Amino acid sequence: MRHTVEPRQTADSAVIHLTEVSSPTGSAEQGGGRRFGVGTASALVAGSVIGTGVFALPSALAVFGPISLVAFVLVTIGAVALALAFRGLAARLPGAGGPYVYARDAFGEFAGFLIAWSYWITAWAGNAAIVVAWVGYVEVFWNTGHEVGWSVVIALTGLWLPALVNLAGLRSIAAFEVVTTVLKFIPLLFMATVGLLFIDSANFGDFNTSGTSWVGAISAAGAIALFSYLGIETASVAAGRVRDPERNVGRATVLGTLACAAVYLLGTVTVFGTVAHDDLVGSTAPFSDSADAIFGGQWAGATVAVAAIISGFGALVGWTLIVAEMPRAAARDGLFPARFATQSRAGVPAFGIVVSTLLASGLTVVSFTSFEQVFVTVVLLSVLTSVIPYLLSAAAQLYWLLTEGRRLGVGHLVRDVVVSGLALAFGFWALAGSGYQAVYYGVFCLLLGVPVYVWVKVRRGVYGAAVAR
Repeated sequence: MRHTVEPRQTADSAVIHLTEVSSPTGSAEQGGGRRFGVGTASALVAGSVIGTGVFALPSALAVFGPISLVAFVLVTIGAVALALAFRGLAARLPGAGGPYVYARDAFGEFAGFLIAWSYWITAWAGNAAIVVAWVGYVEVFWNTGHEVGWSVVIALTGLWLPALVNLAGLRSIAAFEVVTTVLKFIPLLFMATVGLLFIDSANFGDFNTSGTSWVGAISAAGAIALFSYLGIETASVAAGRVRDPERNVGRATVLGTLACAAVYLLGTVTVFGTVAHDDLVGSTAPFSDSADAIFGGQWAGATVAVAAIISGFGALVGWTLIVAEMPRAAARDGLFPARFATQSRAGVPAFGIVVSTLLASGLTVVSFTSFEQVFVTVVLLSVLTSVIPYLLSAAAQLYWLLTEGRRLGVGHLVRDVVVSGLALAFGFWALAGSGYQAVYYGVFCLLLGVPVYVWVKVRRGVYGAAVAR
């Protein structure tokens, strides 16, 4: 029995569910549902990667100056290398469930648990980061003075309304999800095209304003920029519904990543070039400020803010379910507490939704009340925990290439080893750039999973592996 991740996209549901799939080979068995091709799979990647966080990213990067754009380019190269590594992994395990199954297949049960645990932390910490960015755009209209108490209230509302939507088991959200996906692209696409015509080089300011060396600034900015690419594994997670997954999952991952990269890079350049550097550093809604600078007045920025608010709410509705589904899959495999595998009468993993939203709420409250740079702090924590699944995925591909990959042609083998090695190095670079505070909290949260794993193993009555006597 193997559990893989498969999206059920019916006429009245566009959310991703984890479906139990039984197969002697471990590949996904297709049901009667309609499979989607490379175009839809690419859109799935792009739609998952682009959330509200990117709307706050220019302000977080502005602290370092335009040198952060260099970091963004390097992160994009690393993200593409990861996408290519996922392509190779998906070709070998076309029906698998993304990083969780890749690590478990290559390195065993404990590695699979660590990935599931780390990905779960990434998901609820990522929700906290999304809602922090979301608050910035809500405050274009309300609590414009950014009073902390009201910011916390807005943030908690943004976390628990999507949770209630999911707990109610509402299925008729497909149209809403489509609309929010389109709305999140409109301002970014505009900035990446027309907005470039309004750039004033004087707004960029000094090249490196971080007060550190170029290498230090690029590493630190790169760790923040990586947040914008979280979700590139979506097509591999949804491989069970992709037509001809051996080919299309990899192509969709690469194409979706490249599409996001183009919009991100050019859109961020526009914001840097249309908003004065000092103003951008303190902005909580940088794309709104850029739109106001381009058109004059406040109507354009307000329009962008509305799009970002709707987009963010749609992202939170989807990710609130996903944050509960990953531990549910691990629980089905006996690697997470059994309560995470249960479903409510509405057919949703209510326990996982409530626990994950409580954790995201706690992190959000602590961030607003304890950290000066709220968005950056939460982003770095979620980036750190996401890098671990990416690292082990790249390592799984490299491990296979160096053991079983000899059957490939020399040229293909060398190319794939270089790409996987680059993806692995990129992961370590992102870890180094996360900073001591993020590494401290991230590693502490990761290792908290060890006693959970021990407890789960004890409950299963399993110790080690069978040894012949």
